[in-house]
Amino acid sequence: MRRNPLGRTGIEVSEFCLGTMTFGSQTPEDEAHAQMDRALEAGINFLDCAEMYPVNPVRAETVGLSEEIVGTWVARAGRRDAWVVATKHSGEGMRHVRGGAPITPDTIPVAVEGSLRRLKIDCIDLYQFHWPNRGSYHFRKNWRYDPSGQDRVETLAHMEDTLGALAREVERGTIRAFGLSNETAWGTAQWLRVAEAAGGPRAASIQNEYSLLARMADTDLAELCVNEDVGFLPFSPLAAGLLTGKYQGGAIPPGSRRSHVENLGGRITPRVFGAVAACHEVAGRFGLDPVQMALAWAARRPFVASAIFGATRLAQLEHALGAAEVVLSDELLAALDEVHRAHPMPY
Repeated sequence: MRRNPLGRTGIEVSEFCLGTMTFGSQTPEDEAHAQMDRALEAGINFLDCAEMYPVNPVRAETVGLSEEIVGTWVARAGRRDAWVVATKHSGEGMRHVRGGAPITPDTIPVAVEGSLRRLKIDCIDLYQFHWPNRGSYHFRKNWRYDPSGQDRVETLAHMEDTLGALAREVERGTIRAFGLSNETAWGTAQWLRVAEAAGGPRAASIQNEYSLLARMADTDLAELCVNEDVGFLPFSPLAAGLLTGKYQGGAIPPGSRRSHVENLGGRITPRVFGAVAACHEVAGRFGLDPVQMALAWAARRPFVASAIFGATRLAQLEHALGAAEVVLSDELLAALDEVHRAHPMPY
């Protein structure tokens, strides 16, 4: 499997990353461990988690369980070095983690220690801030997001202070690299500028939603990532399962994500099913599996380091792994761009 640099860290990651947000909810521990084994066998070396996982839904009694399941695999297999392990620090509004406290220099060492303990590792390869304290236009908030109330001085001071705390974690060997998630182009640029001016780890990556149905990153972050060596990490490259086609016609398969979150976090709209059908038509025209096509497309964008996907069951993972062999022709890419023009921002 292809490998790409993760920013300027010297770390190389597989073009696909195993997401773990269902470990401990929809995916039981034995199935999760089997997925980790199979992903490694297929050449995936990158694994993404978060202290708040699992989701669908997030519950106080399961917070941290996904990290714990990864940790029991590490303890059983004894293959810590096989994985580039990424996890995330929750922030303001996540009431089940530290009572919804924002990210501060004081929360960082506490959160890092908790993740290390659950993951059963000594060092986190990529430590990410799950979302900005100041808010975010992600998760369908883009339709009404208003940054005019932000305090620029406060935001930049927060960046400088937290980068100082992260630098102390790097110094004591608990994290190797720092990444962002659900950030904006402006925010990412400021994190880079503050790191250069005041010190602290440089943002190596940014993890935002990106798929054939959600292409906002094309218009701003793509240019920043290319020019500043920030690896883009798309999450939901299958649009929360929409691009598989399993929800077409309003279907809600038993045990699926939609059976737990009916509107898929605001992704179910009158226009989305037509956009999915158009993507499937292109896949059929070019003789491709639509799931594998969508994953390969997200992973091969020129600003992407690794595309994060999850699988509830091992069979789904096996199916997705075929994306590594997909060849994306210029004609196919042009056809997918036409779909995007005809069905822009369907949710």
